[in-house]
Amino acid sequence: MLIPKLMIEPSHWLGRGIKLEIVNGAKIFKFTSELQSRSDELLDHKKLGLITPDEQAELDGISELAQLFTYANSVLMTESQWSPNSSANSLHNANG
Repeated sequence: MLIPKLMIEPSHWLGRGIKLEIVNGAKIFKFTSELQSRSDELLDHKKLGLITPDEQAELDGISELAQLFTYANSVLMTESQWSPNSSANSLHNANG
């Protein structure tokens, strides 16, 4: 049974907490330094047992966004490694 929980929707940070960065030639989603700092701050509050319900809702939303990024970035990286237009495939086709 799924238990609903209160969280800030991940889409809340779309305009101000997300950036695209090129890593190994592929674009991936990353947190801005501001959102990463906020996430770290909230995690520290949680570790110390000082997190408020509002902060926990915020942390849950950021954590959900991180999970979505992990999935999306893995798909992007997989697709960037094999592409019909990649140089490795072009070289193979030219030699075959």
